[in-house]
Amino acid sequence: MNAVDRLIGYFSPVRAMRRRAARTALAAYEAAEPSRMRKFYRERGSQNEMVQRGATAIRAQARHLARNHDLARGALRTLVNNVVGAKGIGIEPQPRRLDGSIHAEYAAQLLEAYRDWCRRPEVTHRLPWSRLQRAMARAWLRDGEVFAQMITGLRPDLDHGTRVPFSIEAFEADLVPMDYNDSARNITQGIERNQWGKPLAIHVLKTSAASISLPSGNDTKRIPWDRALHLATLDHIGQIRGVSEFASVITRLEDIKDYEESERVAAKIAAMLTAYVKRGTPDLYDPEAATNTGERQISFAPGMIIDDLAVGEEIGLIDSKRPNPNLIMFRQGQLRAIAAGLGGSYSSISKDYNGSYSAQRQELVEQWIHYAVLCDEFTGEIVQPAWEQFVVAAHLSGVVPMPADLKPGSEDDALYTVQAMPWIDPVKEATAWQILVQSGFASEVEAIRRRGGNPSDVLEQIADFRTKAAELGLRFSTAIEMPNDSTPEGSQ
Repeated sequence: MNAVDRLIGYFSPVRAMRRRAARTALAAYEAAEPSRMRKFYRERGSQNEMVQRGATAIRAQARHLARNHDLARGALRTLVNNVVGAKGIGIEPQPRRLDGSIHAEYAAQLLEAYRDWCRRPEVTHRLPWSRLQRAMARAWLRDGEVFAQMITGLRPDLDHGTRVPFSIEAFEADLVPMDYNDSARNITQGIERNQWGKPLAIHVLKTSAASISLPSGNDTKRIPWDRALHLATLDHIGQIRGVSEFASVITRLEDIKDYEESERVAAKIAAMLTAYVKRGTPDLYDPEAATNTGERQISFAPGMIIDDLAVGEEIGLIDSKRPNPNLIMFRQGQLRAIAAGLGGSYSSISKDYNGSYSAQRQELVEQWIHYAVLCDEFTGEIVQPAWEQFVVAAHLSGVVPMPADLKPGSEDDALYTVQAMPWIDPVKEATAWQILVQSGFASEVEAIRRRGGNPSDVLEQIADFRTKAAELGLRFSTAIEMPNDSTPEGSQ
Protein backbone atom coordinates (compact mmCIF):
# COMPACT_ATOMS: atom_id res chain seq x y z
CA MET A 1 0.00 0.00 0.00
CA ASN A 2 1.23 3.47 -0.87
CA ALA A 3 1.20 6.46 1.48
CA VAL A 4 -2.26 7.60 0.39
CA ASP A 5 -3.71 4.12 0.99
CA ARG A 6 -2.13 3.94 4.42
CA LEU A 7 -3.53 7.35 5.31
CA ILE A 8 -7.01 6.37 4.14
CA GLY A 9 -6.67 3.04 5.94
CA TYR A 10 -5.96 4.80 9.21
CA PHE A 11 -9.37 6.51 9.08
CA SER A 12 -11.35 3.99 6.97
CA PRO A 13 -9.86 0.50 6.50
CA VAL A 14 -12.83 -0.54 4.35
CA ARG A 15 -12.21 2.19 1.78
CA ALA A 16 -8.52 1.36 1.73
CA MET A 17 -9.28 -2.26 0.96
CA ARG A 18 -11.64 -1.22 -1.86
CA ARG A 19 -8.94 0.97 -3.40
CA ARG A 20 -6.47 -1.90 -3.24
CA ALA A 21 -8.97 -4.37 -4.76
CA ALA A 22 -9.75 -1.95 -7.60
CA ARG A 23 -6.03 -1.47 -8.32
CA THR A 24 -5.53 -5.23 -8.40
CA ALA A 25 -8.38 -5.64 -10.91
CA LEU A 26 -6.89 -2.97 -13.15
CA ALA A 27 -3.49 -4.61 -12.96
CA ALA A 28 -4.96 -7.82 -14.42
CA TYR A 29 -5.44 -6.04 -17.77
CA GLU A 30 -1.95 -4.81 -18.51
CA ALA A 31 -2.66 -5.03 -22.25
CA ALA A 32 -5.22 -2.25 -21.84
CA GLU A 33 -2.60 0.25 -20.70
CA PRO A 34 0.01 1.89 -22.96
CA SER A 35 3.65 1.70 -21.91
CA ARG A 36 7.11 2.57 -23.09
CA MET A 37 7.79 -1.05 -24.05
CA ARG A 38 4.88 -1.69 -26.42
CA LYS A 39 2.80 -0.01 -29.07
CA PHE A 40 -0.77 0.81 -28.22
CA TYR A 41 -3.68 1.23 -30.60
CA ARG A 42 -7.11 2.68 -29.99
CA GLU A 43 -10.26 2.36 -32.06
CA ARG A 44 -10.69 5.56 -34.04
CA GLY A 45 -14.28 5.36 -35.14
CA SER A 46 -16.63 2.49 -35.89
CA GLN A 47 -15.77 -0.42 -38.14
CA ASN A 48 -17.78 1.04 -41.00
CA GLU A 49 -15.87 4.32 -40.67
CA MET A 50 -12.56 2.46 -40.83
CA VAL A 51 -13.78 0.52 -43.87
CA GLN A 52 -14.83 3.82 -45.46
CA ARG A 53 -11.31 5.18 -45.00
CA GLY A 54 -9.23 2.14 -45.87
CA ALA A 55 -11.07 -0.49 -47.90
CA THR A 56 -10.59 1.18 -51.29
CA ALA A 57 -6.85 1.72 -50.74
CA ILE A 58 -6.39 -1.85 -49.51
CA ARG A 59 -8.28 -3.14 -52.54
CA ALA A 60 -5.94 -1.22 -54.86
CA GLN A 61 -2.84 -2.64 -53.13
CA ALA A 62 -4.21 -6.19 -53.25
CA ARG A 63 -4.95 -5.86 -56.97
CA HIS A 64 -1.46 -4.52 -57.61
CA LEU A 65 0.12 -7.49 -55.84
CA ALA A 66 -2.16 -9.95 -57.64
CA ARG A 67 -1.02 -8.49 -60.95
CA ASN A 68 2.70 -8.12 -60.26
CA HIS A 69 3.76 -10.45 -57.45
CA ASP A 70 4.04 -14.15 -58.20
CA LEU A 71 3.50 -15.22 -54.57
CA ALA A 72 0.37 -13.10 -54.17
CA ARG A 73 -1.04 -14.33 -57.46
CA GLY A 74 -0.29 -17.93 -56.56
CA ALA A 75 -1.85 -17.56 -53.09
CA LEU A 76 -5.02 -16.10 -54.63
CA ARG A 77 -5.19 -18.91 -57.18
CA THR A 78 -4.74 -21.50 -54.42
CA LEU A 79 -7.64 -20.09 -52.42
CA VAL A 80 -9.95 -19.87 -55.45
CA ASN A 81 -9.15 -23.37 -56.70
CA ASN A 82 -9.69 -24.95 -53.29
CA VAL A 83 -12.94 -23.09 -52.64
CA VAL A 84 -14.61 -23.40 -56.05
CA GLY A 85 -12.54 -25.97 -57.92
CA ALA A 86 -12.27 -26.86 -61.57
CA LYS A 87 -15.92 -27.77 -62.11
CA GLY A 88 -17.44 -25.23 -59.76
CA ILE A 89 -19.88 -26.01 -56.96
CA GLY A 90 -22.36 -28.54 -58.31
CA ILE A 91 -26.05 -29.10 -57.67
CA GLU A 92 -27.88 -32.33 -56.83
CA PRO A 93 -31.64 -31.51 -56.79
CA GLN A 94 -33.61 -33.04 -53.93
CA PRO A 95 -37.29 -32.07 -54.44
CA ARG A 96 -39.79 -34.12 -52.41
CA ARG A 97 -43.14 -35.68 -53.12
CA LEU A 98 -46.03 -35.27 -50.73
CA ASP A 99 -45.07 -38.57 -49.08
CA GLY A 100 -41.52 -37.30 -48.44
CA SER A 101 -39.72 -39.35 -51.11
CA ILE A 102 -37.41 -37.81 -53.69
CA HIS A 103 -39.27 -36.63 -56.79
CA ALA A 104 -36.81 -38.20 -59.24
CA GLU A 105 -38.62 -37.17 -62.45
CA TYR A 106 -38.85 -33.50 -61.49
CA ALA A 107 -35.22 -33.54 -60.23
CA ALA A 108 -34.04 -34.99 -63.55
CA GLN A 109 -35.89 -32.31 -65.53
CA LEU A 110 -34.44 -29.55 -63.34
CA LEU A 111 -30.94 -30.95 -63.69
CA GLU A 112 -31.24 -31.17 -67.47
CA ALA A 113 -32.39 -27.54 -67.75
CA TYR A 114 -29.74 -26.45 -65.25
CA ARG A 115 -26.94 -28.05 -67.28
CA ASP A 116 -28.18 -26.15 -70.33
CA TRP A 117 -28.20 -22.92 -68.31
CA CYS A 118 -24.66 -23.51 -67.02
CA ARG A 119 -23.31 -22.98 -70.53
CA ARG A 120 -24.37 -19.30 -70.61
CA PRO A 121 -25.35 -18.19 -67.12
CA GLU A 122 -24.34 -14.53 -67.39
CA VAL A 123 -25.36 -11.63 -69.58
CA THR A 124 -22.19 -11.45 -71.70
CA HIS A 125 -22.26 -15.17 -72.67
CA ARG A 126 -18.48 -15.25 -72.17
CA LEU A 127 -18.20 -17.29 -68.98
CA PRO A 128 -19.72 -20.70 -68.23
CA TRP A 129 -21.02 -21.24 -64.71
CA SER A 130 -17.86 -22.85 -63.32
CA ARG A 131 -15.65 -20.08 -64.69
CA LEU A 132 -18.04 -17.39 -63.50
CA GLN A 133 -17.90 -18.88 -60.01
CA ARG A 134 -14.10 -18.71 -60.04
CA ALA A 135 -14.16 -15.13 -61.32
CA MET A 136 -16.54 -14.08 -58.56
CA ALA A 137 -14.56 -15.96 -55.90
CA ARG A 138 -11.36 -14.29 -57.12
CA ALA A 139 -12.94 -10.84 -56.89
CA TRP A 140 -14.34 -11.62 -53.44
CA LEU A 141 -11.06 -12.85 -51.93
CA ARG A 142 -8.94 -10.16 -53.60
CA ASP A 143 -11.22 -7.13 -53.18
CA GLY A 144 -13.14 -8.21 -50.10
CA GLU A 145 -16.52 -8.39 -51.83
CA VAL A 146 -18.31 -9.02 -55.11
CA PHE A 147 -21.76 -8.10 -56.37
CA ALA A 148 -24.22 -9.51 -58.92
CA GLN A 149 -27.74 -8.94 -60.18
CA MET A 150 -30.19 -11.74 -61.00
CA ILE A 151 -32.33 -11.02 -64.06
CA THR A 152 -35.44 -13.16 -64.53
CA GLY A 153 -37.90 -13.14 -67.42
CA LEU A 154 -37.89 -12.01 -71.02
CA ARG A 155 -36.52 -8.57 -71.83
CA PRO A 156 -36.26 -6.90 -75.24
CA ASP A 157 -32.70 -5.73 -74.53
CA LEU A 158 -31.32 -9.05 -73.25
CA ASP A 159 -30.72 -12.44 -74.86
CA HIS A 160 -30.53 -15.01 -72.06
CA GLY A 161 -29.07 -17.59 -74.44
CA THR A 162 -30.66 -20.56 -72.64
CA ARG A 163 -34.08 -22.19 -72.43
CA VAL A 164 -34.70 -20.81 -68.94
CA PRO A 165 -34.92 -16.97 -69.10
CA PHE A 166 -32.57 -16.30 -66.22
CA SER A 167 -29.17 -14.56 -66.25
CA ILE A 168 -26.64 -13.16 -63.81
CA GLU A 169 -24.91 -9.81 -64.19
CA ALA A 170 -21.76 -9.87 -62.08
CA PHE A 171 -19.75 -6.75 -61.25
CA GLU A 172 -16.89 -5.92 -58.93
CA ALA A 173 -16.87 -3.63 -55.91
CA ASP A 174 -15.80 -0.54 -57.90
CA LEU A 175 -19.27 -0.13 -59.37
CA VAL A 176 -20.90 0.18 -55.94
CA PRO A 177 -19.30 3.45 -54.80
CA MET A 178 -17.88 3.35 -51.30
CA ASP A 179 -18.24 7.13 -50.94
CA TYR A 180 -21.91 7.31 -51.95
CA ASN A 181 -23.74 8.29 -48.77
CA ASP A 182 -27.20 9.86 -48.51
CA SER A 183 -28.60 10.11 -45.00
CA ALA A 184 -32.01 11.27 -46.29
CA ARG A 185 -32.45 8.00 -48.19
CA ASN A 186 -30.56 5.95 -45.58
CA ILE A 187 -27.82 5.05 -48.07
CA THR A 188 -24.42 4.21 -46.60
CA GLN A 189 -21.45 3.22 -48.75
CA GLY A 190 -23.73 2.59 -51.73
CA ILE A 191 -26.14 0.27 -49.89
CA GLU A 192 -29.65 1.33 -48.89
CA ARG A 193 -30.93 -0.04 -45.57
CA ASN A 194 -33.95 0.28 -43.31
CA GLN A 195 -33.93 1.43 -39.69
CA TRP A 196 -32.99 -2.09 -38.53
CA GLY A 197 -29.96 -2.25 -40.79
CA LYS A 198 -31.54 -4.69 -43.24
CA PRO A 199 -30.35 -4.05 -46.82
CA LEU A 200 -33.07 -2.88 -49.20
CA ALA A 201 -31.10 -2.18 -52.38
CA ILE A 202 -27.67 -1.54 -53.83
CA HIS A 203 -26.85 1.52 -55.92
CA VAL A 204 -24.63 0.68 -58.89
CA LEU A 205 -22.81 3.16 -61.11
CA LYS A 206 -24.12 3.37 -64.65
CA THR A 207 -20.63 3.99 -66.06
CA SER A 208 -17.04 3.26 -65.07
CA ALA A 209 -16.04 4.28 -61.57
CA ALA A 210 -12.92 6.04 -62.90
CA SER A 211 -15.01 8.65 -64.74
CA ILE A 212 -16.92 9.80 -61.62
CA SER A 213 -15.20 11.61 -58.76
CA LEU A 214 -18.13 12.10 -56.38
CA PRO A 215 -21.16 9.93 -57.27
CA SER A 216 -24.74 11.10 -56.84
CA GLY A 217 -28.18 9.62 -57.34
CA ASN A 218 -28.15 10.49 -61.04
CA ASP A 219 -25.00 8.45 -61.60
CA THR A 220 -26.37 5.20 -60.14
CA LYS A 221 -29.16 2.72 -60.73
CA ARG A 222 -31.08 1.10 -57.91
CA ILE A 223 -31.16 -2.72 -57.74
CA PRO A 224 -33.60 -4.18 -55.17
CA TRP A 225 -31.97 -6.48 -52.65
CA ASP A 226 -34.12 -9.48 -53.60
CA ARG A 227 -32.44 -9.40 -57.04
CA ALA A 228 -28.95 -8.66 -55.74
CA LEU A 229 -26.11 -10.92 -54.64
CA HIS A 230 -23.47 -9.57 -52.28
CA LEU A 231 -20.67 -11.75 -50.95
CA ALA A 232 -18.37 -9.86 -48.58
CA THR A 233 -15.68 -10.57 -46.00
CA LEU A 234 -17.21 -9.13 -42.84
CA ASP A 235 -15.12 -9.02 -39.67
CA HIS A 236 -17.68 -7.30 -37.46
CA ILE A 237 -21.40 -7.54 -36.81
CA GLY A 238 -23.11 -4.64 -38.54
CA GLN A 239 -20.33 -4.14 -41.08
CA ILE A 240 -21.72 -3.06 -44.46
CA ARG A 241 -18.88 -3.48 -46.97
CA GLY A 242 -16.11 -6.05 -47.15
CA VAL A 243 -12.34 -5.73 -46.83
CA SER A 244 -9.79 -7.76 -48.78
CA GLU A 245 -8.54 -11.04 -47.30
CA PHE A 246 -5.04 -9.71 -48.06
CA ALA A 247 -5.43 -6.73 -45.71
CA SER A 248 -3.34 -8.20 -42.90
CA VAL A 249 -0.59 -9.65 -45.13
CA ILE A 250 -0.05 -6.91 -47.73
CA THR A 251 2.90 -5.40 -45.87
CA ARG A 252 4.58 -8.79 -45.47
CA LEU A 253 4.08 -9.62 -49.16
CA GLU A 254 5.58 -6.27 -50.17
CA ASP A 255 8.57 -6.87 -47.86
CA ILE A 256 9.22 -10.28 -49.43
CA LYS A 257 8.93 -8.80 -52.92
CA ASP A 258 11.39 -5.98 -52.15
CA TYR A 259 13.81 -8.27 -50.31
CA GLU A 260 13.86 -10.87 -53.08
CA GLU A 261 14.36 -8.11 -55.65
CA SER A 262 17.37 -6.84 -53.72
CA GLU A 263 18.80 -10.35 -53.44
CA ARG A 264 18.31 -10.98 -57.16
CA VAL A 265 20.12 -7.78 -58.08
CA ALA A 266 22.94 -8.57 -55.64
CA ALA A 267 23.27 -12.09 -57.05
CA LYS A 268 23.46 -10.73 -60.61
CA ILE A 269 26.17 -8.31 -59.58
CA ALA A 270 28.05 -11.11 -57.80
CA ALA A 271 27.91 -13.20 -60.97
CA MET A 272 29.79 -10.45 -62.84
CA LEU A 273 33.39 -11.25 -61.83
CA THR A 274 35.17 -8.07 -60.72
CA ALA A 275 38.87 -7.89 -59.85
CA TYR A 276 41.22 -5.20 -58.60
CA VAL A 277 44.97 -4.73 -58.42
CA LYS A 278 46.38 -3.85 -55.02
CA ARG A 279 49.73 -1.98 -55.08
CA GLY A 280 51.38 -2.41 -51.70
CA THR A 281 50.26 -0.31 -48.74
CA PRO A 282 49.40 3.42 -48.63
CA ASP A 283 52.59 4.29 -46.67
CA LEU A 284 54.76 2.97 -49.54
CA TYR A 285 53.02 5.11 -52.18
CA ASP A 286 55.39 7.72 -53.77
CA PRO A 287 53.53 10.16 -56.07
CA GLU A 288 56.82 11.31 -57.74
CA ALA A 289 57.87 7.77 -58.60
CA ALA A 290 54.44 6.79 -59.95
CA THR A 291 54.22 6.61 -63.69
CA ASN A 292 51.06 7.07 -65.72
CA THR A 293 50.91 3.98 -67.88
CA GLY A 294 47.30 4.62 -69.05
CA GLU A 295 44.53 2.09 -68.92
CA ARG A 296 45.73 -1.35 -67.95
CA GLN A 297 44.11 -4.53 -69.24
CA ILE A 298 44.57 -7.94 -67.64
CA SER A 299 42.89 -10.81 -69.49
CA PHE A 300 41.52 -13.77 -67.59
CA ALA A 301 41.39 -17.32 -68.89
CA PRO A 302 41.02 -20.72 -67.24
CA GLY A 303 44.33 -21.96 -65.81
CA MET A 304 46.24 -18.82 -66.80
CA ILE A 305 49.34 -17.62 -64.93
CA ILE A 306 49.78 -13.89 -64.35
CA ASP A 307 53.50 -13.06 -64.21
CA ASP A 308 53.53 -9.39 -65.20
CA LEU A 309 52.55 -7.86 -61.87
CA ALA A 310 54.83 -5.12 -60.56
CA VAL A 311 56.65 -5.36 -57.26
CA GLY A 312 54.17 -5.13 -54.37
CA GLU A 313 51.08 -5.75 -56.56
CA GLU A 314 48.53 -8.43 -56.02
CA ILE A 315 45.12 -9.27 -57.60
CA GLY A 316 41.99 -9.44 -55.45
CA LEU A 317 38.34 -10.30 -56.20
CA ILE A 318 35.26 -8.46 -54.91
CA ASP A 319 33.10 -10.84 -52.86
CA SER A 320 29.49 -9.65 -52.39
CA LYS A 321 28.56 -12.61 -50.12
CA ARG A 322 25.71 -13.46 -52.49
CA PRO A 323 23.51 -15.41 -52.82
CA ASN A 324 22.49 -15.03 -49.17
CA PRO A 325 22.24 -18.49 -47.53
CA ASN A 326 19.62 -17.18 -45.07
CA LEU A 327 17.21 -16.09 -47.79
CA ILE A 328 15.38 -19.44 -47.98
CA MET A 329 14.81 -19.67 -44.23
CA PHE A 330 13.61 -16.06 -44.05
CA ARG A 331 11.29 -16.58 -47.00
CA GLN A 332 9.83 -19.76 -45.50
CA GLY A 333 9.10 -18.03 -42.20
CA GLN A 334 7.38 -15.13 -43.94
CA LEU A 335 5.31 -17.45 -46.13
CA ARG A 336 4.13 -19.41 -43.09
CA ALA A 337 2.88 -16.17 -41.56
CA ILE A 338 1.19 -15.19 -44.83
CA ALA A 339 -0.49 -18.59 -45.07
CA ALA A 340 -1.77 -18.18 -41.51
CA GLY A 341 -3.18 -14.75 -42.32
CA LEU A 342 -4.87 -15.81 -45.57
CA GLY A 343 -6.18 -19.12 -44.25
CA GLY A 344 -4.42 -21.06 -46.99
CA SER A 345 -2.13 -24.05 -46.81
CA TYR A 346 1.57 -23.22 -46.44
CA SER A 347 2.59 -26.11 -48.68
CA SER A 348 0.22 -25.01 -51.43
CA ILE A 349 1.15 -21.33 -51.24
CA SER A 350 4.92 -21.85 -51.02
CA LYS A 351 4.99 -25.00 -53.19
CA ASP A 352 7.18 -26.58 -50.50
CA TYR A 353 6.06 -30.19 -50.12
CA ASN A 354 8.91 -31.51 -48.00
CA GLY A 355 7.66 -33.68 -45.18
CA SER A 356 6.34 -37.10 -44.31
CA TYR A 357 2.92 -38.45 -45.27
CA SER A 358 1.65 -37.96 -41.71
CA ALA A 359 2.84 -34.35 -41.57
CA GLN A 360 1.32 -33.44 -44.93
CA ARG A 361 -1.98 -35.13 -44.13
CA GLN A 362 -2.17 -33.42 -40.75
CA GLU A 363 -1.63 -30.08 -42.44
CA LEU A 364 -4.27 -30.87 -45.06
CA VAL A 365 -6.84 -32.03 -42.50
CA GLU A 366 -6.39 -28.97 -40.29
CA GLN A 367 -6.32 -26.63 -43.25
CA TRP A 368 -9.34 -28.04 -45.06
CA ILE A 369 -11.78 -26.59 -42.52
CA HIS A 370 -10.71 -23.09 -43.61
CA TYR A 371 -11.46 -23.92 -47.25
CA ALA A 372 -14.77 -25.48 -46.16
CA VAL A 373 -15.80 -22.30 -44.33
CA LEU A 374 -15.00 -20.14 -47.36
CA CYS A 375 -16.86 -22.60 -49.57
CA ASP A 376 -19.89 -22.46 -47.28
CA GLU A 377 -19.94 -18.65 -47.48
CA PHE A 378 -19.65 -18.70 -51.27
CA THR A 379 -22.35 -21.35 -51.63
CA GLY A 380 -24.77 -19.62 -49.28
CA GLU A 381 -24.41 -16.15 -50.82
CA ILE A 382 -23.93 -16.94 -54.52
CA VAL A 383 -24.73 -20.50 -55.62
CA GLN A 384 -27.79 -21.22 -53.48
CA PRO A 385 -29.68 -17.97 -54.25
CA ALA A 386 -28.91 -18.41 -57.95
CA TRP A 387 -30.23 -21.99 -57.88
CA GLU A 388 -33.41 -21.01 -56.04
CA GLN A 389 -34.12 -18.21 -58.51
CA PHE A 390 -33.37 -20.57 -61.41
CA VAL A 391 -36.04 -23.01 -60.17
CA VAL A 392 -38.57 -20.18 -59.98
CA ALA A 393 -37.65 -18.97 -63.47
CA ALA A 394 -37.90 -22.51 -64.87
CA HIS A 395 -41.40 -22.85 -63.43
CA LEU A 396 -42.70 -19.43 -64.47
CA SER A 397 -41.39 -19.82 -68.01
CA GLY A 398 -42.97 -23.27 -68.39
CA VAL A 399 -39.65 -24.96 -69.16
CA VAL A 400 -39.79 -27.12 -66.00
CA PRO A 401 -43.20 -26.63 -64.33
CA MET A 402 -43.65 -27.82 -60.77
CA PRO A 403 -45.66 -31.06 -60.63
CA ALA A 404 -48.91 -31.31 -58.69
CA ASP A 405 -47.58 -33.94 -56.27
CA LEU A 406 -44.62 -31.78 -55.23
CA LYS A 407 -44.29 -31.04 -51.54
CA PRO A 408 -44.66 -27.27 -51.05
CA GLY A 409 -41.40 -25.56 -50.25
CA SER A 410 -39.19 -28.44 -51.42
CA GLU A 411 -38.94 -27.42 -55.08
CA ASP A 412 -35.48 -25.85 -54.65
CA ASP A 413 -34.09 -28.31 -52.09
CA ALA A 414 -30.68 -29.50 -53.20
CA LEU A 415 -27.36 -30.90 -52.12
CA TYR A 416 -24.39 -28.75 -53.10
CA THR A 417 -21.37 -30.68 -54.30
CA VAL A 418 -18.33 -28.78 -53.05
CA GLN A 419 -14.63 -29.42 -53.31
CA ALA A 420 -13.53 -32.74 -51.82
CA MET A 421 -10.41 -33.02 -49.71
CA PRO A 422 -7.76 -34.57 -51.99
CA TRP A 423 -6.01 -37.82 -51.16
CA ILE A 424 -2.31 -37.69 -50.37
CA ASP A 425 -1.83 -41.48 -50.54
CA PRO A 426 -4.71 -42.96 -52.62
CA VAL A 427 -4.06 -46.53 -51.48
CA LYS A 428 -4.29 -45.68 -47.79
CA GLU A 429 -7.29 -43.41 -48.23
CA ALA A 430 -9.19 -45.89 -50.41
CA THR A 431 -8.46 -48.72 -47.97
CA ALA A 432 -9.76 -46.63 -45.08
CA TRP A 433 -13.02 -45.86 -46.91
CA GLN A 434 -13.44 -49.50 -47.88
CA ILE A 435 -13.15 -50.55 -44.25
CA LEU A 436 -15.66 -47.88 -43.15
CA VAL A 437 -18.20 -48.93 -45.77
CA GLN A 438 -17.83 -52.66 -45.10
CA SER A 439 -18.09 -52.07 -41.34
CA GLY A 440 -21.27 -50.04 -41.74
CA PHE A 441 -19.83 -46.78 -40.41
CA ALA A 442 -20.22 -45.03 -43.79
CA SER A 443 -22.18 -45.54 -47.00
CA GLU A 444 -21.11 -45.76 -50.61
CA VAL A 445 -23.08 -42.57 -51.26
CA GLU A 446 -21.06 -40.67 -48.65
CA ALA A 447 -17.80 -42.02 -50.06
CA ILE A 448 -18.75 -40.87 -53.57
CA ARG A 449 -19.76 -37.42 -52.37
CA ARG A 450 -16.56 -37.07 -50.34
CA ARG A 451 -14.73 -37.61 -53.60
CA GLY A 452 -16.71 -34.78 -55.18
CA GLY A 453 -18.95 -37.03 -57.30
CA ASN A 454 -22.66 -37.30 -57.80
CA PRO A 455 -23.91 -40.75 -56.67
CA SER A 456 -26.68 -40.83 -59.32
CA ASP A 457 -24.21 -40.02 -62.09
CA VAL A 458 -21.74 -42.62 -60.83
CA LEU A 459 -24.41 -45.36 -60.72
CA GLU A 460 -25.59 -44.45 -64.21
CA GLN A 461 -22.05 -44.52 -65.54
CA ILE A 462 -21.33 -47.91 -63.91
CA ALA A 463 -24.56 -49.43 -65.23
CA ASP A 464 -23.96 -48.11 -68.74
CA PHE A 465 -20.35 -49.30 -68.70
CA ARG A 466 -21.22 -52.83 -67.57
CA THR A 467 -24.02 -53.10 -70.11
CA LYS A 468 -21.68 -52.18 -72.95
CA ALA A 469 -18.97 -54.47 -71.58
CA ALA A 470 -21.42 -57.41 -71.49
CA GLU A 471 -22.50 -56.69 -75.07
CA LEU A 472 -18.87 -56.89 -76.16
CA GLY A 473 -18.22 -60.05 -74.16
CA LEU A 474 -15.84 -58.32 -71.77
CA ARG A 475 -15.62 -59.08 -68.08
CA PHE A 476 -14.08 -57.01 -65.30
CA SER A 477 -13.30 -57.78 -61.70
CA THR A 478 -16.11 -55.47 -60.51
CA ALA A 479 -18.80 -57.52 -62.27
CA ILE A 480 -21.26 -59.26 -59.92
CA GLU A 481 -22.69 -62.64 -60.79
CA MET A 482 -26.08 -63.97 -59.75
CA PRO A 483 -25.94 -67.36 -57.95
CA ASN A 484 -26.52 -70.30 -60.31
CA ASP A 485 -29.52 -71.55 -58.33
CA SER A 486 -31.21 -68.15 -58.20
CA THR A 487 -33.77 -67.47 -60.85
CA PRO A 488 -35.69 -64.22 -61.03
CA GLU A 489 -39.26 -64.61 -59.88
CA GLY A 490 -41.70 -65.27 -62.74
CA SER A 491 -39.07 -66.44 -65.26
CA GLN A 492 -39.04 -69.91 -66.84
